[in-house]
Amino acid sequence: MRVNLPYRRETISVCVDDARCAGVVYPNDVSGRDERTVILSALDKPSGSLSLADCLGGNDDILVLVNDATRPTPTARILAILKERIPLSRCHFLVATGSHRMPDDGELRWIFGEEVEELAAHGRIHCHDAKNDAELVFFGHTAAGHPVTLNRRVAEARKILVLTTVEPHYFGGYTGGRKSFLPGVAGYETIRLNHRLALKPEAVTLALEGNPVHEEMDSCLDLLKDKAIFTLQMVMDRHHTLVAAAAGDIRISFRQAVAEADRVFCVDVPERADAVVTVAPHPMDIDLYQSQKAVENAKPIVKPGGIIILVSSCRTGIGPDTFYNLMAGCRTPHEVMDRISEEYRLGYHKAAKLVEAAMMGELWAVTDLEPRLLESIFIRPLPDVQTAVDSALKQTGPDSRVMFIPEGSITVPRVVS
Repeated sequence: MRVNLPYRRETISVCVDDARCAGVVYPNDVSGRDERTVILSALDKPSGSLSLADCLGGNDDILVLVNDATRPTPTARILAILKERIPLSRCHFLVATGSHRMPDDGELRWIFGEEVEELAAHGRIHCHDAKNDAELVFFGHTAAGHPVTLNRRVAEARKILVLTTVEPHYFGGYTGGRKSFLPGVAGYETIRLNHRLALKPEAVTLALEGNPVHEEMDSCLDLLKDKAIFTLQMVMDRHHTLVAAAAGDIRISFRQAVAEADRVFCVDVPERADAVVTVAPHPMDIDLYQSQKAVENAKPIVKPGGIIILVSSCRTGIGPDTFYNLMAGCRTPHEVMDRISEEYRLGYHKAAKLVEAAMMGELWAVTDLEPRLLESIFIRPLPDVQTAVDSALKQTGPDSRVMFIPEGSITVPRVVS
């Protein structure tokens, strides 16, 4: 059989005998209404909140938090609909980069679409810089006792609109909602302290109750009670089509979007496979740091001692230096974990999750990165997917089988007996 996989913005194919293929796992197809109807219906029936007009109406400027280019949020398409309800001339846009790098001009155009030039010309687009202390304001402490600093524009705003998408997240449980503030527009140290909690065993995909990362992000919202906050939280399918949306109160609409996200992204599989090919498609292929999420979703369905094969262009490189340098400076995955237990820096949680895959079995990758870089961090580089699959099946034995996850960053397979 032939399996098609996304790579960069193209499609590549790999051939495997039917008997050796354990399955091709996609997010579920969920039928829905057209995008405009989904958005307007959510806006017209907000949950736990005043209407959009009553919440954000008046003459005050509106601060709009939007995702950066590492998320598939269709911000440009949403703005084309929203501007019928809210004049963009009242809006200032803050790109919630978290600790990510600033978006470049091409990425800003992708985020804002045809509105980018007009908004930029009037100084209405701002990008959060977590390391710029002059841009940060202290808000208080989370329930865990960690200090919270957020972008000063949040402090200055009376009315805030949050536009985001919700899908499973490998240590926050899910993206969306509270994540637009922490880590989205939080200071670097606030993010570091929160992400350190990702090392806890309770910080896993789909988990909210008892997940210390989620609970701290959620407690940050208590520091914003003096703000009028209205959210539009959307769920996309694997075709990047908007299939559901919830609006209104940030906590209530988040839970509603989570339920819809489960219908799309959680997929039951009958058994583990000897090898799993997992793809980080655009835009999650931006670097290895972001592509790690595809590896995480493969872990529950690979047999102990099996092989995970990451497929990602990693088009801008490895990612943060701290992430790479930690792993490259250690001789074994176990040494990486020991170093993290001694000292935590932002990015180390990603390294911990990545080397866990190498400790479970083997981690291979097909990328545009230099092979020596991958080899230095316990990843075996392969020149192409066909070679990787053939080699994995040969190594794991004549009766072994391979499973494919073409949308590995957002598909959450679960083994059911």
